[in-house]
Amino acid sequence: MLRVTAEWPALLLRRSGADTGERKSRDLLRRFWNSAAGFWGQYGTPVSWFLSGALLFIVLLNLAASYGMNVWHRVIFDALQASDSDTVLLLSMLYVPLLAASVLLSVMQTCARMTMQRRWRAWLNNLLIDRWLKNSRHYQLNLVGGPHKNPEGRIADDVRIATEAPIDFATGVTTAVLSAATFIAVLWTIGGAFTFHVLGMVITIPGFLVVAAVIYAVVATGSMFLIGRRLVTVSENKNQAEAEYRYLLTRVRENGEGIALLKGEDEERSGVDKSFKSVLRAWRDVCIQSMRTTIVSQTSGYIAPILPIILCAPKFLDNAMTLGEVMQAASAFTIVQSALNWLVDNYPRLAEWAASARRVASLELALDGLERAESRHSGRIARGGGKDAALRLRDVSVTLGDGTAVVEGADVAIRPGEKVLLTGDSGAGKSILARALAGVWPWGRGDIEIAAGGKLLVLPQRPYVPMGTLRRAVNYPHAAHSRSVAESAKVLEKVELGHLAGRLDEEGPWDQILSGGEKQRLAFARLFLHRPDIIVLDEATAALDTRSQNRMMRLLSREFTDATVVSIGHRAELAAFHQRKIVLERRRTGAKLVDEDGGPPRLTAITNTTD
Repeated sequence: MLRVTAEWPALLLRRSGADTGERKSRDLLRRFWNSAAGFWGQYGTPVSWFLSGALLFIVLLNLAASYGMNVWHRVIFDALQASDSDTVLLLSMLYVPLLAASVLLSVMQTCARMTMQRRWRAWLNNLLIDRWLKNSRHYQLNLVGGPHKNPEGRIADDVRIATEAPIDFATGVTTAVLSAATFIAVLWTIGGAFTFHVLGMVITIPGFLVVAAVIYAVVATGSMFLIGRRLVTVSENKNQAEAEYRYLLTRVRENGEGIALLKGEDEERSGVDKSFKSVLRAWRDVCIQSMRTTIVSQTSGYIAPILPIILCAPKFLDNAMTLGEVMQAASAFTIVQSALNWLVDNYPRLAEWAASARRVASLELALDGLERAESRHSGRIARGGGKDAALRLRDVSVTLGDGTAVVEGADVAIRPGEKVLLTGDSGAGKSILARALAGVWPWGRGDIEIAAGGKLLVLPQRPYVPMGTLRRAVNYPHAAHSRSVAESAKVLEKVELGHLAGRLDEEGPWDQILSGGEKQRLAFARLFLHRPDIIVLDEATAALDTRSQNRMMRLLSREFTDATVVSIGHRAELAAFHQRKIVLERRRTGAKLVDEDGGPPRLTAITNTTD
């Protein structure tokens, strides 16, 4: 008794946890449908409804063809039993057009089904990509917690599974329901009642083949639910493990140079092995569950064709049924079983779909959270236009996603054309502040004002080099052909990359080919093409030697005399290219901006200010 009493709270907790997990799963699936069903809603196209109607019509025609095949079986076997050679010959000739019509309808159904799957996937893919890339959310998702890891895998793989399977399921369920209704009527008509004697009693079962089909389907379906109930969970774990393993391998490829230089292959192999073991464990769990479900599905597949023949044998032997009726009943029984056991046959795929749909929904929930934060502006830095200053920070505090302060109470004004150097200890938050200026780091409070019509461009320490041609990399983020080859070559000459001018239309792994210094020169080339009004250099010359750095900065000063420049850097030589210096001092409550003399940054640098 004591043992039961002690275990009871634990059992309640486990039960509560299971209920919570089931509710969460239902909520995620509901969230998926709320967005995915928009393909047929106000955001969809008339094509979606046309394809749905066409698919339903083809399913009905296929059902008619199946019924025709079923009747053909009865007639030809009756003719064989009666040794009617003329009827057998006629039916043999009739089989060819009937077969051709059935094959044609199956091809048409496949075409309509896969076309709708392709269009639905494209619609949902575009919806997610738009939301993911909007307002730098693709970057912000990496900085917030939640079950939305590997968004690229969710968009590329899970969206495909989540949109392919429901079309197959809808087609399968519709076919199953209509087939069950049609061929249950056939079974009821052909089989009739079955009468037998038990202990002197006469028992009659009307529609005994229908009763047998329903009982058999209930047993098979119940067995599948009982045996395969964990298949959804293990499928989701397998998908997550696969995504993490693929992401880890991608990281190794993208950071191959750093790994090779540090001789870190052994350590990377250890991490890869650990991740792959997780994949194998997840696959083992899926294998165990699949073995269990296979027992049910294979057993059902072997019994279903034989059972109706055994059930009809007594009536056939009593001459109450013809051979054609027995074969028609067997064919109809198999079709009914296939319809009623549709869930048995498709449960593994249904589990895989549920896992993928929940992964897509988790990504959507994370995007929902970012969107709500954007609309509320609570706990986020406000951005707006300014009048007098090129760049103005009004009591700006920059925090992490969890509210931890990084920069506290920054209040500074930078006039148009002013060149400002921002320095400070490593880890003080300079790069995060630069991202806040660019608008990609939203967490914090206060206001950042940018001169009306001002175009701001940030040069990070590690410039992004896109895939494709070198010309695309030079003109990024504009299209590769937005500038002529001559213009692109000219800016390369200007930043001392003239030796690459002849390779502008050459495709290659430029991110791996170019050195760190060449990538930073490439970033300066973009400056000269895009001509921004406000330039933020975040350690943008850290990979250059002092001579090259000075040449780039002199070129920048000469080319952008009217542009506002905010440079983040540590090198003392940078001070010569700036008019004033601001220091970011690390403090316990968050780093503070101060002038060189230790006081607050001057706000009087702007003339005619209304502050």
